[in-house]
Amino acid sequence: MPELAPPSAPPTGRRDRQKKREKHDVHGWVVLDKPIGMTSTHAVAVIKRLFKAKRVGHAGTLDPLASGCLPIALGEATKTVPFVMDGRKSYTFTVRWGEERDTDDAEGRVIASSEARPSAEAVRAILPQFVGTIAQVPPRYSAIKIAGERAYDMARDGEEVELQPRPVEVYRLELLEFPDPDHAVFVAECGKGTYVRSLARDIGRLLDCFGHVSALRRTWVGPFGVNDMIDLEKLEELCNRAASGEISLADALMPVATALDDIPALAVSRADAARLQRGQAVLMRGRDAPVFSGTIHVTASGQLIALAEIDRGEIVPKRVFNLAGVHGRAGRPEGV
Repeated sequence: MPELAPPSAPPTGRRDRQKKREKHDVHGWVVLDKPIGMTSTHAVAVIKRLFKAKRVGHAGTLDPLASGCLPIALGEATKTVPFVMDGRKSYTFTVRWGEERDTDDAEGRVIASSEARPSAEAVRAILPQFVGTIAQVPPRYSAIKIAGERAYDMARDGEEVELQPRPVEVYRLELLEFPDPDHAVFVAECGKGTYVRSLARDIGRLLDCFGHVSALRRTWVGPFGVNDMIDLEKLEELCNRAASGEISLADALMPVATALDDIPALAVSRADAARLQRGQAVLMRGRDAPVFSGTIHVTASGQLIALAEIDRGEIVPKRVFNLAGVHGRAGRPEGV
């Protein structure tokens, strides 16, 4: 019987393509300092390519004309995205007086104009009306769905878009400076679903001078702030150093649990952790029994195990984490 020849290796080009297509289990957060002109979707695609990650998503869209804090979740961190999106957000933004635009920012066409310009005193006098729980009409060019369609798609198609007011929370709104008669710079801290573009539009209308956002920068989202942000150039440098073996890929990531800073933590034994990871509830008794109820994140030996609900001493797992692979180290990326 003739000897069989060993299977031939795939051509070099095919091996290279396979290597390029390799995806890894990478877990953690990148807090991107998104540049102006980049969409949030494009930013996610860039991060996915840099880390060769299997799963990537962002925690709150940032408009192309805006810059700043865009938290991007990789791997198991995607399970914590809702907790970040529900957190407070902070923005610094500039309003251009004298023009209202259909997009409520500099990208749109002018639909109303005025020669009037407000004083700093007049602006400060009306700001309290926009603090607290307020009724806000979102911009026509927004991602809100109307009968299953995005409002911005309908607006671009020339359809009439009528959005209803909805309650939003504005915790802080202050005038920072008046660099010239045509512009004013503000800082806002607000809750989920608040549109800064709508604030600019409504402030301009109330002052009878019209206005739109001409510059916007997000400075924090939930637990992530200015000190956590990294720009694309620095991130590419870190990923290149990791590829060469100079540093660990984890040095470019923040831990998954960073998103859960505001949620109580409960440490359990390895045996109880194993039960929770199998989706089984754990009943805590005696002095180990938690005295609170609600959502918690569970750890064992310092590692994140699960998101769970506590009810009368019983820990019921809701989301279980599998952090095998590369995951973010404690602290911020090296050199950032």
